[in-house]
Amino acid sequence: MVLRLPLGIVFFLHGMQKLLGWFSGNGFVGTMGFFTGKLGIPAEFAFLAIIAEGFGSLSLIAGFLARVAALGISATITAAASMLHVQNGFFMNWFGGRKGEGVEYHIVVAAIGLGLMIRVGGM
Repeated sequence: MVLRLPLGIVFFLHGMQKLLGWFSGNGFVGTMGFFTGKLGIPAEFAFLAIIAEGFGSLSLIAGFLARVAALGISATITAAASMLHVQNGFFMNWFGGRKGEGVEYHIVVAAIGLGLMIRVGGM
């Protein structure tokens, strides 16, 4: 639960940006357009990424199908790191001095997801 809840809450906020446009997000249509148009992600995978963050986060919070949710979130964050962030190096861009964010956050999230897939509290 100590890992499930924080990861679920963080990805709930990110997921609702992508799914519903909350918290200054682009919403479903805008995110699909960005993923498929700018990033070239096939629509099926773009849809799954949005659903993994939006509904997977709720599964983590509830402890229901948490291993499946952790897999979806880990896959999404790994794809984001490899497609968008690895070229920016390791470190986060704390002070805005670089072009983008590095992969340190993504590695931590993927590791938490892996830990939850191996041993998770809940169903």
